[in-house]
Amino acid sequence: MNLFDILREDNLKNKQPLAERMKPNTLDEFVGQDEILGPGKLLRRLVEADRLTSIILHGPTGVGKTSLARIISNLTSSDFITINAVTAGIKDIKQVVERSKQNLEHRAQRTILFVDEIHRFNKAQQDALLPHVENGIVILIGATTENPYFEVNRALLSRSLVFELTPLSEADIIRLIDLAIATDPILSELEIELSEHGKAYIAKNSLGDARRALNILELATLTTEATDGRIVITEDTLSQSTQKPYFNYDKQGDYHYDVISAFIKSVRGSDPQAALYYMTQMLLSGEDPKFIARRLIILAAEDIGLADPQALVLANAGFDVVHKIGLPEARIVLAEVCIYLALAEKSNTAYEAIGAAYKSVKAKGQGEVPAHLRDSTNKDLRGIKQPYRYPHAYQGGYIEQQYLPDTYQAEVFYSPKRNGVEGDLVRQWMKRRRQDEADTNK
Repeated sequence: MNLFDILREDNLKNKQPLAERMKPNTLDEFVGQDEILGPGKLLRRLVEADRLTSIILHGPTGVGKTSLARIISNLTSSDFITINAVTAGIKDIKQVVERSKQNLEHRAQRTILFVDEIHRFNKAQQDALLPHVENGIVILIGATTENPYFEVNRALLSRSLVFELTPLSEADIIRLIDLAIATDPILSELEIELSEHGKAYIAKNSLGDARRALNILELATLTTEATDGRIVITEDTLSQSTQKPYFNYDKQGDYHYDVISAFIKSVRGSDPQAALYYMTQMLLSGEDPKFIARRLIILAAEDIGLADPQALVLANAGFDVVHKIGLPEARIVLAEVCIYLALAEKSNTAYEAIGAAYKSVKAKGQGEVPAHLRDSTNKDLRGIKQPYRYPHAYQGGYIEQQYLPDTYQAEVFYSPKRNGVEGDLVRQWMKRRRQDEADTNK
């Protein structure tokens, strides 16, 4: 490489986006994914020992799948080949296989094939790759943003280790921002002033995506004029750089809890407009959508309860969908659940009942199980004063008998309400009790 080549490379690197310049070259420079790349973890040991087997890396964009593949290419003694499933076809796979065979025969060298967006390979393309992964001619690294258990050939999966890369934590994003300001060849030459609150804002709005976080930082820096040699990145600049309004929503601050409290009370108070407003504010401020989905599940059980048992089913299904698809589409699911819960009839009897039961049992302690309710397996229960009466043997499937321990006979934990479905359930329950009393008095 001559002087002109070196200058050309330096110029190209300086014109690259910050996210590209900050790509790690070693595992020690890699930020995040400690669950799979921390000291002593399996994937790290495989990479450091250069004993990699076929693997599938899956996770959302900006979490390090391609960067990890690049690190492996730097460390491995194997021939490292990269293709993109969007543009590659069976012909490209055949060329890789032929090159892999040549490497083995003439240089005793392994070949690692990195396939980006492997879920875009159709069945025929995946089938063409399978036998060569199976016999070890090719070591596969597949990267995908989709769930590999749905999108990748089962046979390929069974011959690969699957590693999930998760969105970076806010702490990891802030660490990456600090690294960029301190070590990037361009940013480190500037006197950048970015408050801790500003870093937290970028971290929240990047949604665990390192590339997005660095893009926000770079855009905010490039669009801020220096004053007395200093580049002071303001809240307004960050708001414009993220194309989102700047909200005072520090997760450790009071206003964060005020917004959550207002959201919960708006759903409980049956105001869908207010509930949607506060939920939208949380989402735009970078709140984890799964946190909101969990709150909705709790609301469904605590505040809607037996008045509409379907609410809990819907909220739980909503959490599953949010977990599967993520933002931005998850906001639609959250809105549907939020509106449903706000409109639904309300009852907190389950919440009140379990609270009363906990309080009573903690105060009184354990009661004696009535003899006729005890497990009869390997026990001689003959001679008990009151035998167990099987409810299904009686009209309506109901018969009055003692269930509570003697010391709890006067306790009433559940006080029913007549709202919605709960009212119907209570009426049916009381009807069975009245019928039993009538039959007893005959």
